Amino acid sequence: MSIINKIFSREKHTCPWWLCFTFDNPVREIFHNPFKILGSYVKADDKILDIGPGMGYFTFPLSKMTGERGKVIALDIQAGMLKILDKKIKAKKAGNIDVRLYDGVKFNINEKFDFILLFWMFHEVRNKNVFIKELGSVLKPNGKILISEPRIHVSEKSFYESIALLTDYGFKIVEEPKIALSRAVIMQK
Repeated sequence: MSIINKIFSREKHTCPWWLCFTFDNPVREIFHNPFKILGSYVKADDKILDIGPGMGYFTFPLSKMTGERGKVIALDIQAGMLKILDKKIKAKKAGNIDVRLYDGVKFNINEKFDFILLFWMFHEVRNKNVFIKELGSVLKPNGKILISEPRIHVSEKSFYESIALLTDYGFKIVEEPKIALSRAVIMQK
């Protein structure tokens, strides 16, 4: 492995739950304002799937955008992460957010979603083919997926190789939004 890949942690890994507080801070809003990034894709009453929600940086704004009749499911592979997020949900009384544990194979969700958010997490997915099939099974017709990856961890080549896997499953790029420090696409089936 090259020194650049070591410095920027480009090897496969999952960000540990205890480190994610670094992503959940007010300074981040300078670069990643959830309402500006997601506002044109999410509307009241939508059903949203936030995969890899961390401690809820995007989850809580999504909850506000969808309103009382909307729904946000925060899906994560780490029980420790969901435990912290669940405490925050109860403290903020965000009644339209549910947390669900993902076993790495099946989402185990019966609902269909208008929008799916994969923010800085798709590079952590171990079995992308299985994961992509699950995405397709829970996305509503005309639903959208935002995939955003950190430039520092994910090279342009790796990013577009991952996106090519989605196109192999019938997804298409409908937009390439500009998001600070990121490579991003909006996809539809």
